[in-house]
Amino acid sequence: MPYLLTGFAIAGLIILFAGVFTVSQQEAKIIQRFGKFHKVAMPGLNFKVPIIDTIAGKVNLRVQQLDVPVETKTHDNVFVRVTVSVQYAVEQTKIDQAFYSLSDVHSQMSAYVFDVVRARVPTLNLDDTFEKKDDIAGAIKTELTDEMNNFGFRIIRTLVTDIDPDHKVKEAMNEINAAQRFRVAATEKGEAERILKVKLAMAEAESKALQGKGIADQRKAIVEGLRESVDEFQRSIPGATPQDVMNLVLMTQYFDTLKEIGASSATNTILIPHSPGNLTDLSAQLRNAMIVADQVGHPQPHQGHERYHHHA
Repeated sequence: MPYLLTGFAIAGLIILFAGVFTVSQQEAKIIQRFGKFHKVAMPGLNFKVPIIDTIAGKVNLRVQQLDVPVETKTHDNVFVRVTVSVQYAVEQTKIDQAFYSLSDVHSQMSAYVFDVVRARVPTLNLDDTFEKKDDIAGAIKTELTDEMNNFGFRIIRTLVTDIDPDHKVKEAMNEINAAQRFRVAATEKGEAERILKVKLAMAEAESKALQGKGIADQRKAIVEGLRESVDEFQRSIPGATPQDVMNLVLMTQYFDTLKEIGASSATNTILIPHSPGNLTDLSAQLRNAMIVADQVGHPQPHQGHERYHHHA
């Protein structure tokens, strides 16, 4: 009799321990009693009635991701491969519903993604597809949220992670982009060259202006010097006329020029026959030219509007 009681006790302990089980973190286990849903076992130590209760399966409570590649074509008849990533999780309050409602969650979600993408992308051109990928992702999330919530799933985020056109289309797009960049570069280069030419022209104009001012200042200084020389010469030599002084200045410059030409060893100047006495004729010619110019600018009353033209 004692052995029988001991056997029953041991059997009872075995059965008792057979009903104890643990559930891992971020998981839940579905307990059925006689084939019918009984309860959800959450993470930690749990107990089920041996033989009567069974573990039907487990549900992953982590955030999961499903990548769905969809091949479709755009409004401008370009075939593209759109990859959509869906991040989802099971609702804590609908674990049993998520377990029993769908036999293949991924297939069901993929069907909804296919439906939205193939309804949206064919209405957009290729460039608009790239620009409005966030709108496509938002439409997918709205559709999945409305549908999958009925099955116990929560849609966290949807992303259009890739839009891949046909390789020939991509090559054409790259060529167009390269041509546009070359055109912009050529425009910028032309603008830079134009600015450089304008700056050079402005610098040259300023240089010419300064050069002209320098020549004018030089001539003004020469005139002032000659005037002072004439005045000083007349004060030093009584009876001397301005013409005598100008002849002396021309003679001095004449000999200075000959001296400079002769001092240069590399000169290629050719001197024609001449004499210092010709300076008097040169002075007379300059004087006569100035008198004629003055007469042309101020005609005499008895001459009327008649002008005299003197030819060299």
